[in-house]
Amino acid sequence: MSITSILPRLSGNGAHRIHDENGRLKAAVRKLTRWQEQANDYFARLVADRDDVYACWQDERDGRLVAESAASQMRSERDEWRDEALALRAELAPYKAAEANANRVDVPPMVRPVDGPEDEATAPIDVRPLWEALTAPCAECPTPVPAGTTYCSARCRNAADSHDDLDGDL
Repeated sequence: MSITSILPRLSGNGAHRIHDENGRLKAAVRKLTRWQEQANDYFARLVADRDDVYACWQDERDGRLVAESAASQMRSERDEWRDEALALRAELAPYKAAEANANRVDVPPMVRPVDGPEDEATAPIDVRPLWEALTAPCAECPTPVPAGTTYCSARCRNAADSHDDLDGDL
């Protein structure tokens, strides 16, 4: 076995070695050319996508401007109609009051007496603030406690326990 059989690049004469190297270089150039073409295609797709995005942004901007102008037009029309309605209401108020007075319904006094005992209040109206109405006094002292509790402190609870045991049956 010779060294030329172990190293295939060195096998053969010089013309074959150059031909093999030339083929390898041409294959590498074809491979790099394919990569370059693929990169160019990918870059072209990226540019097209960017152009599509810019076109969509422009369409959105145009649509937003149209919507804003329509909204401002509607607001101005609404304000005009509101002002006109208020002016008409003020103009018609005396006529409505005169018609209401002309077509009023009078209830004779004998239909419903207002001085009877059923019209008297049965209890005074509770006008305490809400936080006072929702609290009750402690069972031992006048301190207000929240709803659902009985004593304001442990001292009052202990005092109540000692009062409960006055009859001596515990």
